[in-house]
Amino acid sequence: MSGQETAPARRLKQFQPLNRLTDDQLVLLASRAEHRKLAPGQKVMERGARDGLDFFLLAGSVELESIDGRRSRIQAGSDQAVNAVARLQPRMYDVLATQPCEFLVVEQDVLNQMLRTAPVNQVDMDSSTDEGGEPDEEHQLMMEFYADLRSNQLTLPSVPDVAWKVRRMADREDSTADQIASAITADPSMAAKLVRACNSPLYRGFNDVRNVREAVVRLGTNTTRQLVTVFALREVFQSRQPLLQKTMEDLWKRSREVAALSWVLADSVTRINPEEALLAGLLHDIGVVPVVVHAERHVNLFADEVNLKRAIGELRGDVGAAVLENWNFPASFVEAARYADDWEYECREAAPQLVDVVIVARLHALIGANQSANLPRFEQVPAYRRLGELELNVSRSLKLLTEARARIDEVQQLLSIH
Repeated sequence: MSGQETAPARRLKQFQPLNRLTDDQLVLLASRAEHRKLAPGQKVMERGARDGLDFFLLAGSVELESIDGRRSRIQAGSDQAVNAVARLQPRMYDVLATQPCEFLVVEQDVLNQMLRTAPVNQVDMDSSTDEGGEPDEEHQLMMEFYADLRSNQLTLPSVPDVAWKVRRMADREDSTADQIASAITADPSMAAKLVRACNSPLYRGFNDVRNVREAVVRLGTNTTRQLVTVFALREVFQSRQPLLQKTMEDLWKRSREVAALSWVLADSVTRINPEEALLAGLLHDIGVVPVVVHAERHVNLFADEVNLKRAIGELRGDVGAAVLENWNFPASFVEAARYADDWEYECREAAPQLVDVVIVARLHALIGANQSANLPRFEQVPAYRRLGELELNVSRSLKLLTEARARIDEVQQLLSIH
């Protein structure tokens, strides 16, 4: 259809990755999909199921409940509803309709096939087609990657065991400092890192702590949980291929800088917990890790740094969100990973959120790395304006970060603890 978009096409383009399909494909998809309506209280999907379906929420709201009892809600038309509801399989949540709901239910195999044949984005058309006008191998690989992601065939990194145990334990109201310390002590390397962190300039008290229990008591449960996850993440940023390991090292270095800046911004101009901002900054590019791991199987293609960067830029947000959903991270972390690269993203919450802090931290990190040529002006970035409501203007922002350089260095040293 070369004319105006049809109504189904316009409606479906609000969803990802349906916005990658042509109008013709969307009309075909709508004709092959099921329109399902559910009443409040009806079950949409069950945890552990493998049904091979994607549920796109057109109207209403649903409640998701994880295995540990945590609940979250998704409203049609919200940022959380941009993707298929609870898309990973086997299902990680029980999902119930909380209002009259309408879904577009799509077979994943059908959508995956359409994604594989979807055209290259127009901006990449010249560089991503061969002389005959057909999509090149790189584009086909990207579409296969998306298909693998949507059908949960993609290998996502796992949360290191000690971080998983500590996070689960810290979420329980009846957990004690002794129990959390015991879980950490089971990993001697992690125990040593936490004690050194507690004695670092960022957290040092009048006296040095001597053991893990004292560190947990001084830091508190929440900070301990975040720091254990931070230290455990280092082992995720690894590749078996020497060429790709450099990409991983650069990624870890950039993530540390954004994490440090996020800590300082959160501590200075928001009420957001600095350690949560630190972790969100460190995780903002976690979606790059599976892309690089996947590239290990296509060394000839991705040995070209331009191809690798293009694939990373195309996929990092969606894959990062999938990783953190798979790790059962709160929605605020998932949002930060999905939109960290989107200067135009504007969160709908009234108060500043993690995503705002991470976007502004990335902006400063790129300026600090002399990569400001293609960056927008501060006042053009919604996340910056949202922090600006707390009197963070351009001159104060740069002054604040200049004065906080010592604190940024302290956070960087914390992230460098071995």
